[in-house]
Amino acid sequence: MPLLPILLVAVYGLCLLFILGFSLGQWELTRLGRRAHQAPPPPLPPVPAVWPRVTVQLPLYNEQNVVERVIDATAALDYPADLLHIQVLDDSNDATVDLAAARVAHHAARGLRISHVRRPNREGYKAGALRHGLEETDGEFIAIFDADFVPEADFLRRTIPFFLQDEQVGVVQTRWGHLNENESLLTRLQAFGLDAHFLIEQVGRTFAGFFLNFNGTGGVWRRACIDDAGGWHTDTLTEDLDLSYRAQLRGWRFVYRPEIVAPAELPAVMDALKSQQFRWTKGAAETAHKHLGPVWRSGQPLAVKLQASFHLLNSSVYVVIMLMALLSVPLVFVRAQFAEYKVVFQLASVFLFGFTPLVYYYYSAWRLAHPDKPLWRYPGFFLLFLSVSMGLALHNARAVILGWLGRRTPFVRTPKAGTAPAARRRRYRTGGVGPLVALEGLLAAYFAFGWGAGVYFHDFGLLPFHTLLTVGFAAIFYYSVRHAR
Repeated sequence: MPLLPILLVAVYGLCLLFILGFSLGQWELTRLGRRAHQAPPPPLPPVPAVWPRVTVQLPLYNEQNVVERVIDATAALDYPADLLHIQVLDDSNDATVDLAAARVAHHAARGLRISHVRRPNREGYKAGALRHGLEETDGEFIAIFDADFVPEADFLRRTIPFFLQDEQVGVVQTRWGHLNENESLLTRLQAFGLDAHFLIEQVGRTFAGFFLNFNGTGGVWRRACIDDAGGWHTDTLTEDLDLSYRAQLRGWRFVYRPEIVAPAELPAVMDALKSQQFRWTKGAAETAHKHLGPVWRSGQPLAVKLQASFHLLNSSVYVVIMLMALLSVPLVFVRAQFAEYKVVFQLASVFLFGFTPLVYYYYSAWRLAHPDKPLWRYPGFFLLFLSVSMGLALHNARAVILGWLGRRTPFVRTPKAGTAPAARRRRYRTGGVGPLVALEGLLAAYFAFGWGAGVYFHDFGLLPFHTLLTVGFAAIFYYSVRHAR
């Protein structure tokens, strides 16, 4: 057998091993998450006799579609008015500024302590805005909501008591709800994936005492924890994950409460979803580059270090999927030409069972999120979710590689639509049909060719994989073009 086919098979096999390890990590979190859901709920902390000072920070940048909604929602929080400070951290340069100023003036006239904070520039993006806001407030606890969130009135009364019963609690994170889950197929698929993170992954990590992350919004920080961990840094696109690891390495404890839900809006168009995915995947790679060393040099138990590594390297799975996908088409021809090595390919196919734990992982979350839905609806939706996730592999793999290389890129916000008309929504489009979108379309054709080659050679081992890839890349290409108009 020539060297090139051997190398191809070897690299493909290593990719399968990585996927197997990733899936086993998800299986372990699923097992832990299910145990946590089956255990009796821990007792709630007592209601304090004296409530502490709380600051609510609303970082904004050009959010005219939702700015009034988030300000009004936080102004309606049920908390002692003399102990509450709302900061509208507004870096906008469009009509958002006037809309925010008007709502701030309205609520200030009602006696609410609310500030419209404007910086001379957007240095440090969201992290810079949060850091700047801390310099202008005296809150002991800091609640953070992105512009697309609509917190319930009792949010602070349900979260703050957890800090008061344990001085080592640095963060209380809540579960994201979905205001527009049923708006489109795209929003339903996003909700499906986020539910797995919030109902299984975060729950499992909490149950086992592993590191977890503040999700950037829908949670509360202890001010002393932020200061002790070094404050908000601006060297990654996921300032939330970065600060989470610095705080936990300093010994702070995080509390995750899935029963407290913070409703939010999901991106409804592809360019908004892609900008969000780019920020999350590149930022995770940057944070992994920054913190893997400190994690392994820390005095944490081995299990915590292993799970932290798995957590930080989560986004790197897109690089492996992209590499596997590209190699899978020539692999069809290698399998056809070198029949004498059929047993090697059959052995490699065993590792495809590495995807099985993902079925268990997502099913567990789907059943918790939708206990009344019939079972038959799950398999098709899971396969569609898996397919579209694979279709994002090129976009996300590029982001991960840029993160590992240390390439600096701007913080591109995720546009929020709210209830704005279509014309106003289009003002916040973040991308068009560029070379990357064209390449996604070509890859859909490439994997369709691999599918056809498998049928031609009567080799159906990679047919399911190529079907998922073809559908996924075609869907991403279709929505990218459609939503660019």
